[in-house]
Amino acid sequence: MHNLCNGSEVNGARPAKGSNKAIAEWPTASGPADYALFAGQQLVGFVEAKKKAKDVVSDLGQARRYSRDVQIVGEESFVGGPWGEYKVPFLFSTNSRPYLEQLKDKSGVWFVDARQRTNHPRPLQGWYSPDELLGLLGQNTNAASRRLLGEPKDYLGLRDYQETAVEKIEAAIDRGQREILLAMATGTGKTRVAIGLVYRLIKSERFRRVLFLVDRNTLGEQAEDKFKETRLEELHTFDQIYDLKGVNHVGLEATTRLHISTVQGMMHRILYSAEEDQTPSVGMYDCIIVDEAHRGYTLDRELGETELLYRDQNDYISKFRRVIEYFDAVKIGLTATPAPQTVEIFGKPVFTYGYRDAVVDGWLVDHDPPHQIETKLKQEGIKWKQGDTVPVYDPATGEVTNLEDIPDEIELEVDHFNRLVLTENFNRTVAKELVKCLNPDGDGKTLVFADTDDHADTVVRILFEEFANIGVELDDSAIRKITGSIDHPQQMIRRYKNERLPNIAVTVDLLTTGIDVPEICNLVFIRRVRSRILFEQMLGRATRRCDEIGKDHFSIYDTVGLYEALEPVSSMKAVSPNPSVTLEELADEFDEMLGDAVDPAQLKRQMEQILAKLQRVLRRLEGDDLEQLRTLAGGQSLQQLIDSLDPADPAGFRRQLSQRRGVLSFLDENRARANKQLISHHEDELRSHTRGYGNAEKPEDYLSAFKSFIIDNLNRIPALAIVCQRPRELTRQSLRELKMALDQAGYTEHSLRTAWQEWTNEDIAADLISFVRRQALGDPLVSHDDRIRAAMQRVLGLQDWTAIQRQWLERIEKHLLKETVLDREDFDKGAFRAQGGFRRLDKIFQGNFAGVLQEINDELYRQETA
Repeated sequence: MHNLCNGSEVNGARPAKGSNKAIAEWPTASGPADYALFAGQQLVGFVEAKKKAKDVVSDLGQARRYSRDVQIVGEESFVGGPWGEYKVPFLFSTNSRPYLEQLKDKSGVWFVDARQRTNHPRPLQGWYSPDELLGLLGQNTNAASRRLLGEPKDYLGLRDYQETAVEKIEAAIDRGQREILLAMATGTGKTRVAIGLVYRLIKSERFRRVLFLVDRNTLGEQAEDKFKETRLEELHTFDQIYDLKGVNHVGLEATTRLHISTVQGMMHRILYSAEEDQTPSVGMYDCIIVDEAHRGYTLDRELGETELLYRDQNDYISKFRRVIEYFDAVKIGLTATPAPQTVEIFGKPVFTYGYRDAVVDGWLVDHDPPHQIETKLKQEGIKWKQGDTVPVYDPATGEVTNLEDIPDEIELEVDHFNRLVLTENFNRTVAKELVKCLNPDGDGKTLVFADTDDHADTVVRILFEEFANIGVELDDSAIRKITGSIDHPQQMIRRYKNERLPNIAVTVDLLTTGIDVPEICNLVFIRRVRSRILFEQMLGRATRRCDEIGKDHFSIYDTVGLYEALEPVSSMKAVSPNPSVTLEELADEFDEMLGDAVDPAQLKRQMEQILAKLQRVLRRLEGDDLEQLRTLAGGQSLQQLIDSLDPADPAGFRRQLSQRRGVLSFLDENRARANKQLISHHEDELRSHTRGYGNAEKPEDYLSAFKSFIIDNLNRIPALAIVCQRPRELTRQSLRELKMALDQAGYTEHSLRTAWQEWTNEDIAADLISFVRRQALGDPLVSHDDRIRAAMQRVLGLQDWTAIQRQWLERIEKHLLKETVLDREDFDKGAFRAQGGFRRLDKIFQGNFAGVLQEINDELYRQETA
């Protein structure tokens, strides 16, 4: 009970001002309590202590009895109440055994807040501090919930679905839910939701302090920047209103309301603090928000009954889970791609706003039907017959040797290309087709996913050569490899994000997540991906809108049969409980540990792990790789780097590592490369370049299937009937329902446009309504913009409008060009609302604005219904 009473456990003592005590054998009318907890002279709690074999939770009954039967006999005092039959609010029971889920009733510190009858006992990983108990006492969750319910959201500037996300989370908190998951697609503003949510929860005093957990320092810094940039009430930012501590701050103040930390940093403070009084108490935070909650977090492995007797539970419990479960806090997970282990920890999402939702609502851009590039080698594989001679490349020495007269046939599929077998001809055939489609002089950018660091070099070289072959001479910085092995990768990422060049980036893992470049319009996969979660993260690099360059979609180039290889959702598995830790991860953990002043023995073990991993790498590297490492290390060999790392000097150890991060990144990027690789000189050729239309092989088949779907569902989907029979009654909500129904059936606006263009050679930017009416009624297909402009020209010619009325009609035309429908609610939000909304417009149009809207909707479909 160290945190609880600052070390003062006294038998027969009396409470004293300015002193926190756990006083043993405190008398009550029904017998002495094992411990009475005093903050000064205020009696705040009772503890019932039992032997290890005893059930803990059932012994709270005795603590409840003491709370009912205790009497004030001296200068001590109660802290309020009574709360029904209870005079003391905070009741604990323990048997000193650390909490283990499998022994839930026989382990941990069990706690109940007796102030409300609806509060139930829950296990804690440790003890509250006296100040935290007093802070908890000062909280009135019922009053806070009422304040939260009445708190306006308009000043937050959230989109509709973001407001809904906040409302769903707050409703879950109000129901007493302590594990909450929010699923929102990449690019839809999870951090923006978190900022609004945290502000409301702190302002309403629903929570005292929030911990915002990330898994990388860079993500923590990005989150901190957003909290400091986002304007809230009266245009103030969060840090201007409340005390915020970022990832580089360890010590918290009593006034700190938000702390941003990495999982690794918090893990070391909890598990490896050099001094016990530096270990956080369980009440330090009462709300934890976990960003990117799907990333690398493992499930617990349950121990067998025999193992429980002699195995240390710490060997099996995920450190991430130990961090979030250590604190007595409401846990809120944020993710774009809920994995099974994420749901296991946080439960099912209370609100989901997926990629398709965001596309339908216009917040993210859709992709065209994927380009599927088929080559001879991709279809047939690479084969050597028995008795053939196979060239073999040794990356360690850079030498090529021949494996002669092979005893068996060798057959390698596309999965093995660029990993087990080097195939220049496959990469060149793919590149010849890609350079016909990519525009390195345009505003849109391209991101290419390669298999390994070496493969990325090959792709960059071949792309330059093939652009030159078609007469396109490029600036040397137009195409760049961006992996952890290059010099200053973060600088290159910033250039890719903020400057026109490089226009084409080739990466392996570095840019799969955590990068926001809205100008990315093309994703090229020369690497097979089996995990849908990783694939969705990769797609997320291109889904953001970029209105500055007129981006309304992005393209996918699949050269390796990507969709064939993807796992079905049902087969997603949790990551391994013992993942392979990279050198950079070990170095990051070491930085955190040194900054947190952890136990020296733990520091020593960490340094030994880094050295051992470097020694293993050294034994397998030779030739060109060693020379490249020497270049990255500024002339220093890997052995010299190892020799310079002195475990007796942790600060120097960290300094040497930080100066050689490029070396660590290079070693990590190439860990998937085979020790020896076969070299293929097999000829390759392009077989086809088609578009993926789901089950349809040709665009005309896709459009024919779309027509059948429309006719078959005309009376089943209400919004279809409205579009075809009563289009003037179309509302934003009914259009959204139609888009979602068609989307689920595989029909999107961009796919229909592409199919129409490929089939007819006509590039018509028609909207979904025009496509539906074309297939159902035979209306001519016209572009969205042409239909809107023609309709508004007819409206302008209906009568002699005043100057201000014409100005408003022109504004409505601009609105319709961006949207598809116009209804009453459009004028009571956004820019229209700021200028007076429907009521003002009704005055401007002499009380007949509803009639004007009817005329506009009539004209929008006049051509089709004529």
